[in-house]
Amino acid sequence: MDAQFWDEMYRSRPQVFSGDPNAVLVAEATGLPPGRALDVGCGEGSDALWLARHGWHVTAVDISETALRRAAARDVTDRVTWARADPTSTPPPAGAFDLVSVQYFPLARRPDHAALRALLDAVAPGGTLLFATHDPADLSPRPEQGFDPADYYRPDDIARLLDDDWTVLINETRPRTTPPPSGTHHTRDAVLRARRLR
Repeated sequence: MDAQFWDEMYRSRPQVFSGDPNAVLVAEATGLPPGRALDVGCGEGSDALWLARHGWHVTAVDISETALRRAAARDVTDRVTWARADPTSTPPPAGAFDLVSVQYFPLARRPDHAALRALLDAVAPGGTLLFATHDPADLSPRPEQGFDPADYYRPDDIARLLDDDWTVLINETRPRTTPPPSGTHHTRDAVLRARRLR
């Protein structure tokens, strides 16, 4: 799933996602004091724009130039910096964000956990990591596309890697509150919310 894959997906239709922010983000970020946020795999920008409208200064990162152009065209906030980068190979600045939001981003497992650790390191002391993915029970391998859900991090995996610098506030699977993406059967979300203590 490289830049070409994602660009082709976004070019295949005029709008891929609903245009609404992810329900997990809205539920978990509402009430957080606004600060600096990193939106990992921002796609067409709905989460970043929601955060910006709620007072956050957002760095929104995606590998797809097509998605970023669409997102930037919707931006009237002056609070979002749109950046084309691969979050798995380009680490964000350490300690720079009060919220790191990873919503349904396919973060592949690696033996050294380098990309994951870079995202964790990006959370400032007192800040929040919010990681959401589809419930693994709703996913099945697609060998023809080279996709196996076991190859990607789940909230439980991340929770087990957190040390004493973190406190886990939520690590659960919950029913979706919005319709699943078109053509899918995702009925539940797996959610991790953790706060960095120091």
